[in-house]
Amino acid sequence: MQHADRPRRSARRATAGRLVAIALAVTGLAVVAIAPAGAATGQTTASEISTTKDAKHGTFLVAGNTVYTLKPSKTACDAKCLKAWPPVLLPAGTTSATAGTGVDASKLGTKATADGSLQVTYGGAPLYWFVKDKAPGEVKGNVTDKWGKWAAVVTKAGTASGGDKNAGSGGVSF
Repeated sequence: MQHADRPRRSARRATAGRLVAIALAVTGLAVVAIAPAGAATGQTTASEISTTKDAKHGTFLVAGNTVYTLKPSKTACDAKCLKAWPPVLLPAGTTSATAGTGVDASKLGTKATADGSLQVTYGGAPLYWFVKDKAPGEVKGNVTDKWGKWAAVVTKAGTASGGDKNAGSGGVSF
């Protein structure tokens, strides 16, 4: 009798195992589907640009996480690029960014994106986040890739001119 019971238990275990595998697969897909396309913090918009400072990079712009500019290469920043480098967009209904501590308000602006959203600019350069920056103040995006040279926006806090002759380590001065 035990022998006849074993196949049914094995079948039940196999079915239960498949259901668990399916549930995990569906859950995993759901997590991927709801993950934001914006910065690692989940941020896709920002209305205030401010500064932070560290010994290695100096004073640089942040909107939650560090923001970057792009000196483009011959390869245009396409959809794949924008997944790694999401643009800093204003929230719907907001028409201008606010200058936080250490930011020269006269250098803040916007440019319209293809879908009509407003991307924040600084000194005329569009701003982007880098998805590998996991926390405010991290600077992992001073890199060159096929889309060009990305650099944190280094500025001098508390000056009206906003100019810092030393971009620190790998940033771009404004």
